[in-house]
Amino acid sequence: MTTVTYTSPSLFVAGEWIAQTDAMEPVYNPATGEQIGQTPQADEAMVDRALAAAESGFEIWRKTPLAERTRIMAAAAALLRERMDDAVVHLTMEQGKPVGEARSELENCALLLEWCPQEAGRVMDRVLPERDGFRDLRVRHEPIGPVAAFAPWNFPASLAGRKVASALAVGCSVIARPAGETPAALGFFARALDDAGLPKGVLNILYGKASMITNRLIDSPVIRKVAFTGSTEVGCKLAERAGANAKPSVMELGGHAPVIVCADADIKKAVALSIVSKYRNTGQVCVSPTRFFVEDSVYDAFTTQFVAAARQLVVGDGLDPDTQMGPMANERRVTAVDALVQDARDRGATLLTGGERLNRAGNFYMPTVLGDVPDDAAIMTEEPFGPVATVNRFTDIHDALAKANATPYALGAYGFTRSDETAELLISELDAGMIGMNTYTVTLTDSPIGGRRFSGFGSEGGPEGISAYLIPKFASLA
Repeated sequence: MTTVTYTSPSLFVAGEWIAQTDAMEPVYNPATGEQIGQTPQADEAMVDRALAAAESGFEIWRKTPLAERTRIMAAAAALLRERMDDAVVHLTMEQGKPVGEARSELENCALLLEWCPQEAGRVMDRVLPERDGFRDLRVRHEPIGPVAAFAPWNFPASLAGRKVASALAVGCSVIARPAGETPAALGFFARALDDAGLPKGVLNILYGKASMITNRLIDSPVIRKVAFTGSTEVGCKLAERAGANAKPSVMELGGHAPVIVCADADIKKAVALSIVSKYRNTGQVCVSPTRFFVEDSVYDAFTTQFVAAARQLVVGDGLDPDTQMGPMANERRVTAVDALVQDARDRGATLLTGGERLNRAGNFYMPTVLGDVPDDAAIMTEEPFGPVATVNRFTDIHDALAKANATPYALGAYGFTRSDETAELLISELDAGMIGMNTYTVTLTDSPIGGRRFSGFGSEGGPEGISAYLIPKFASLA
């Protein structure tokens, strides 16, 4: 096991790093349950200071040439890579994911710092056709203004980093609030930008009481856009508040991804990919495959192999290089997941493996598989957000599609088949913002991330995500 020292994070306001405030909150390691640090808490005055800094920072940054923004962000990417080992350990200690997953997440942050300004450079004015009486008619795209960005604890670096990098690339300033459980990861991202020469006030990071910070930011006339990733319940409240203030928002909310495995699928491949994707980040992924619908003729083969592979997963502290699945992020998630598992069993589901927490310190829950789960089990409509998969059989693909689309969530969905015709049917009929056929890769640097219905609206990532931080201005010159 790696011996490390956790360095507590600091607030970052108006270019100043603030390590101590009157109120401090503990940070715990989910693998041990032990306190590893503490986080300074912003009060209302600190939030107002961040707002003033973001307002003045925006006036500087929006006038900074794209070439200079690109240079600073590329330099920050290089610094982040230099400090990668330290950042990886901090992310694993506070969130629990294995070091390999933490490294991939932080490398993604570096890639975003490089890619986003390149994509911003591809945004062009749209010139309208000539008309009598006008010398010029065009649509310009300008940075929308200071952005309030809120990120969850499951991917505390990359989900916040995607928002920040996209906004900075086009000339916006940002106030970000990471989750209290995982405060340090984004700090490495911000410190790299600060050391690379980002002007003061362009990026601010606040920790503290969620309701106070979010409400004060959204209600402030300084903030022009709201970007949130998290639960549907919270997202709906923030979207309502943003709407009341006539502010656009991007909401990337919960999911409950179905997987349709057809009889002609490569079962060995489907199982191997499904195990990796299902138990990545301990299932705490908004696009994690959760509800498997397997054609009857291959149900036994798929389920037998899937259960065997789940039982072989090495569960432990993310700092152990042998660990394949770490702890859940907090005790609340363990309790919630166990309640869904027990409810399914009470309603007639078959427990194929797992179904209980590990008898050790920390928030560990066994990789779990439930078979033949009835439709009225809560887990069929409620996102478990944990290491639990349900596996049900089907005989008619249209029935499988109906069940796959039967939840209010529509973020990610997947299918496995060797038939291009069947793949096209699934892509066309699955109701989700992101579809993977014979793959679980649905998030790329240059692809949009977003859902439908209770999974939110708008896009993060890709050209679509960059445009979310721009606002059009039509100008006619006679």
